[in-house]
Amino acid sequence: MAIRAGVLAAALVAPQGAFANGVAGDYLAARQASFDSDYKAAARYYGRAILFDPGKPELLERAILANIALGEIEIAAGLADKLSQDGIASQLAQMAQVARDAKAENYIAVLKAINENKGFGPLSDGLAKAWAQLGQGDMTAALVAFDVVSGVQGLGPLAIYHKALALASVGDFESAEALFAADSPGGMGMTRRGVMARAEILSQLDRNKDAIDLLDTAFGRDLDPGLSTMRAALEKGETLTFTHVRSARDGLAEVMYTLGSALAAESGGDLTLVYSRLAEYLRPEHVDAVLLIAEQLDDMGQYELAVEAYGHVPADAPAYHAAELGRAEALRAQDRPEEAAAVLEALTQTHGDLPVVHSAYADLMRQMEQFDKAAAAYTRALDLFTEVTERQWFLYYARGICFERSDQWDKAEADFRKALELSPEQPNVLNYLGYSLVEKKIKLDEALDMIERAVAAQPNSGYIVDSLGWVLYRLGRYEEAVAPMVRAAELMPIDPIVNDHLGDVFWAVGREMEARFMWKRALSFVDWEDAAEEADPERIKRKIEVGLDVVLAEEGAPPLQVANEDAD
Repeated sequence: MAIRAGVLAAALVAPQGAFANGVAGDYLAARQASFDSDYKAAARYYGRAILFDPGKPELLERAILANIALGEIEIAAGLADKLSQDGIASQLAQMAQVARDAKAENYIAVLKAINENKGFGPLSDGLAKAWAQLGQGDMTAALVAFDVVSGVQGLGPLAIYHKALALASVGDFESAEALFAADSPGGMGMTRRGVMARAEILSQLDRNKDAIDLLDTAFGRDLDPGLSTMRAALEKGETLTFTHVRSARDGLAEVMYTLGSALAAESGGDLTLVYSRLAEYLRPEHVDAVLLIAEQLDDMGQYELAVEAYGHVPADAPAYHAAELGRAEALRAQDRPEEAAAVLEALTQTHGDLPVVHSAYADLMRQMEQFDKAAAAYTRALDLFTEVTERQWFLYYARGICFERSDQWDKAEADFRKALELSPEQPNVLNYLGYSLVEKKIKLDEALDMIERAVAAQPNSGYIVDSLGWVLYRLGRYEEAVAPMVRAAELMPIDPIVNDHLGDVFWAVGREMEARFMWKRALSFVDWEDAAEEADPERIKRKIEVGLDVVLAEEGAPPLQVANEDAD
């Protein structure tokens, strides 16, 4: 222990010490980056730490993970070779090495690794073995391998799906369709990729009408560009090319993608990213894998990497608009709204026939408080729908907010009421409209009814509970306002508006000391650089000094007056 302490002490006093400024610092930085899912920093720091201690398995394995997560599979495989040379078993290392062999279509090496339990892992090795056998030209062995996997509990639907894709990849569309037709309702055939693959198979069998019916049953008529293009081609009588899996390597990529998707639906995390990166590596044009990568990075808060990943989707891909919408959202999350706006503005020019493009641009403009632009974009989105349905309630609601914030109350109220017509009990709409009516001191009884319904729907929403207390206050029902306003302050203890409102309610019922306390709390939470109009710090200060009655008189507002309880 004394020797260790001496070494550490020496390292701490040596500015250029290899330990202090070398492996220790890089290792600690790398571990922190790993905890934060900052793969770029992790790869850099682990790489530097390995230079000091190239034989440490822990450093190598974590560097492998970071590089796979970045899509640097070749680098990861090189690090994996070092682990193998040292006789260290690592699942991640094996995945990188087998992926490298699969990329080179070295199926002998892939099968050897799987047979020696050094493949992609127990979840995927059965399917990978089947595709590798197909890659060697042994379809009979491949079909047997798929059947073996289908007998494994939980993997049956996955095996049937991949067997169908394998059959289709060699032109046996009848057998492939028979498997899709016999698959269970919850099988892989009902995923988006599964439906599209089956539609291509049906088209190859001269069954375009059945393919159209399949698309309509699965997706309705509200289709994204990829599905719309497919459906239009089917209606024209064109024969769709089978594109979902064209080779054994594509099949291996599909294994990685389907497993990554399944894991993402359960928990996501590093393993989802590993599988989806391997899918992209094996088939770079696998757009769904690229989108899965980007979405996973987005969920992890790695917005810079997400922006980069979204950018890998080519402009001519049917899912390009989805990638650009995701890229814009990742830029916004990085507090880069102007760049996000530029992405969405460009998208309105290239994909202006899609309502979602205009609504996304409108949402961003609303967040940036450019309400006129936002309202115009919401209008363009609404105009693109051929019929008005319940699904459009949010667009009317959001446009109503823009009209209200730009002092166009008549238009705002009409939109709020349209949103409620489409979806009558939406608590956010009920609250916003009710609160707006309260602030305008009109239709207060209707406002109270709306807000009470909103509270019933979301009793733990501080904003909505605050609205209930505030409308009761506006109605002069001060004692009734106390309980909901106190509850709102419990739900949102540091919100300046809620604390300010509670102070007013306390004052109205004669609890003046508590009122001043709440106003002081409200003042302490105000963002002075961006103070909300509803929580005007100068007004709050004045109330603390002279009380609410004097402030109301100074403003020429009616004095506090308890409601006549006998009134109807």
